[in-house]
Amino acid sequence: MSYGEYLKALLEPMGVYRLEGTLNGGELDSIGAALDGVDGDLEHTQREMILLTAEGEGLEAVEALLTRRPVAASLEDRRAALAALLRIGGDSFTLAAINDTLRGCGVYALASETGTPGYVEVSFPNVPGIPDGFEELCKIIEDILPAHVGIQYVYWYVTWEELERRFATWGDLEALGLTWGEIEKLVKEEL
Repeated sequence: MSYGEYLKALLEPMGVYRLEGTLNGGELDSIGAALDGVDGDLEHTQREMILLTAEGEGLEAVEALLTRRPVAASLEDRRAALAALLRIGGDSFTLAAINDTLRGCGVYALASETGTPGYVEVSFPNVPGIPDGFEELCKIIEDILPAHVGIQYVYWYVTWEELERRFATWGDLEALGLTWGEIEKLVKEEL
């Protein structure tokens, strides 16, 4: 229902006004059209003010406050990444909080203690080899982790033992026509 119709519905029970085809009705339609425009603008502003519903300039305004844009493929992932970055505070540097922030930013990495004070190990679960976009991922990870903490990146590749289990002969492996880089990443998910 438009605001013009709403205003007419409010005044109609009074029976004092003729609302159709009169100046009174036209005036209410005009006022209603202006209110419809204001209502649309308010709905848009309200949507963009809330991170969970923002779609355009609301997300861009939050991203402008941050050093880096989060790695996110979809609108929902972008919102979650921004929410994770905004949660970073003075008490956000436990391993659980750091890993939560990394996940929220769309960075599929896992930080863990190394046993050496002042160092953490960052691995990329279920991603064999060096992940695509590694340089950008490193910048985001280094922005999230405290500056005084050293970072050791850990990658995983297929082992000779795994290749020997999966292929009866080296000829079977060569028949696939893979490059060395592709062979290195020929890792089964369950490993």
